[in-house]
Amino acid sequence: MCGRYASTKDPAALAAEFAADDRTGGGAGGADYNVAPTKQVPAVVARHRDGGPARRLRTMRWGLVPKWAKDPKIGNRMINAKAETVVSKPAFRAAAKYRRCLLPADGWYEWKRDGDRKQPYFMTSPDGASLALAGLWETWHDPAAAEDAPPLVTCSVLTTAAVGALAEVHDRMPLVLPADRWEDWLDPERHDASGLLAPSPDLVAALELRPVSSAVNDVRHNGAELIAPQDDPDPAVALDHARDAG
Repeated sequence: MCGRYASTKDPAALAAEFAADDRTGGGAGGADYNVAPTKQVPAVVARHRDGGPARRLRTMRWGLVPKWAKDPKIGNRMINAKAETVVSKPAFRAAAKYRRCLLPADGWYEWKRDGDRKQPYFMTSPDGASLALAGLWETWHDPAAAEDAPPLVTCSVLTTAAVGALAEVHDRMPLVLPADRWEDWLDPERHDASGLLAPSPDLVAALELRPVSSAVNDVRHNGAELIAPQDDPDPAVALDHARDAG
């Protein structure tokens, strides 16, 4: 699953990297090394404009609230959507059809269990490029609010079965898309997402799996030290990087 990630680049840098128009309007919260559910996060969407779909960078709250929800608190349980069921599950199927997005991330955290202890790892691109997590988004209107009140815009991260070395850390991973798949994923004319949900093993194989400090366990901690390699990870739960590299 994906329950915590890092997103530290400013909107201008993300807009350039994803060829998007920055529409965050100051809503981006700045560098965040410990993004947790219910936080506002940057997201890339594509909408119809003259000349075809145009990408926009905007902010959304992490934790998808379906249009039919009576209480927005349901979003606290909707931070992830399984790729295997997303096109059929009522909470996600409309978004999978019409409202797909990319969630830029420096990387994400996962915890490798060994007995009753967990070692956190940070999965990131060695060259510093953003990872594009496949996501869904929705708008929700509070029936008790004024008719012209702005909607709540929320999102969810798609997950799939882990592949390669990632499977040694956790059995699930975000669906991370390479740049050559962004256009298809965002295409508002493509309503059948079933052919877009496969992981990209080559991209995953190129990731750095970095043991980091358990300080990331506490959402109150937020700083660059959270993604720094841990000098002496617990050998009982450390990955055999030499074997993985081979």
